[in-house]
Amino acid sequence: MDNNFFDFSNRIIQASAEAEKVCSADFEKINEVTEYNQRKVLSSFIKNAVSEADFGASTGYAYGDRGREKLDRIYAAVFGGEDALVRHSFTCGTHTLAVALYGVLRPGDTMLCVTGTPYDTIHGVIGINGKSKGQGTLADLGIEYRQTDLDVNGKPDYEQIASDVRALKPKMVYIQRSRGYSLRPSLSVDEIGKIVSTVKNANDCVVMVDNCYGEFVEKREPLDAGADLMAGSLIKNAGGGIARSGGYIAGKKELIELCSYRMTTPGLGREVGATFGENRNMFMGIFNAPHVVGEALRTAAFAAALFSGFGFSVTPQPGEARHDIIQAVCLEEPEKLIAFCEGMQSGAPVDSFLTPEPWDMPGYDSKVIMAAGAFIMGASIELSADAPLREPFAVWMQGGLNYHSAKAGIMLAAQKMYNKGLIK
Repeated sequence: MDNNFFDFSNRIIQASAEAEKVCSADFEKINEVTEYNQRKVLSSFIKNAVSEADFGASTGYAYGDRGREKLDRIYAAVFGGEDALVRHSFTCGTHTLAVALYGVLRPGDTMLCVTGTPYDTIHGVIGINGKSKGQGTLADLGIEYRQTDLDVNGKPDYEQIASDVRALKPKMVYIQRSRGYSLRPSLSVDEIGKIVSTVKNANDCVVMVDNCYGEFVEKREPLDAGADLMAGSLIKNAGGGIARSGGYIAGKKELIELCSYRMTTPGLGREVGATFGENRNMFMGIFNAPHVVGEALRTAAFAAALFSGFGFSVTPQPGEARHDIIQAVCLEEPEKLIAFCEGMQSGAPVDSFLTPEPWDMPGYDSKVIMAAGAFIMGASIELSADAPLREPFAVWMQGGLNYHSAKAGIMLAAQKMYNKGLIK
């Protein structure tokens, strides 16, 4: 292969070739899931008779925006729900999750998270450890938060979940599918289904899933496994690298109705909300999403094979089943972590000339370093890597709009470490 574009050393080129051989079986499995999900989305577009007229812009109150309403139906069908809300006005995944939480929970209710402590940015919404106190958190409104920790292997503790649900009788059980900034394995849809069964057998309540990073990674989604509600971001998997902002909530019709009143205002709900011409990007985003998720998964599998070949601990490991797009690499020392991010940034299509540095990022308790040169700011379906500067000095990388450019970014991360003598 022509190496004139990047100054890769023979060591990195040879290691990359070996890594691709290692993950060839992973690629076959990913391709099978990608084709299944792509056909599922295409079928939904055809059944809902998507037309160019659905891409038109609406303004003002936007009553009867046909594209907005049709996109809701497509998301509901694709993700196995009775109904859905898909809006460009959801600013991020955390905002989308918050709308769902505030939509369903009421003062005096209990929210039980059964996957241990959730992702950092949701702490302020819930009011964990007094965070964001006085800003209208769930805790401020008299909603109690409790959690069931994972077992010693980082897996759901089903016996404890059942015990806690019986004792607390929560209004909502909350599941975080992805690993967040931890090294515990992400949850499969089968595992989510087992949690749902455990919960429902103990006491009937709403089961909600934070599905960020998990869409289209498997053939089934959490709603197919019995969850009542799930939410995610359009600048992650579901937006296919095309949606410029937004989020979705999908699930049971009566719950979606409640969420719509929090999204706008009681009495109006989903009936208002101008789309300003964003429908086209969101339709095209969900259409492209299965393919783009497949490219991100191939990128993750390659990174796992490459860096495990260099002797680093990785999770998931080559050959291990994947349930989200995130790949964690334990780099052991802060200088290795920083070099990794510098190298990856140098391979970004946007802002490749910048050097990432650790900083106090809003919503996090530690300094965070982030490599991200994306067409859409913060889009983690595009190749990015970030990590808090704390032990075990692991980096969490995700995304890749297309495998071949993302592969180059991974190789540049390795090359930067190699040049600094940080790879044997």
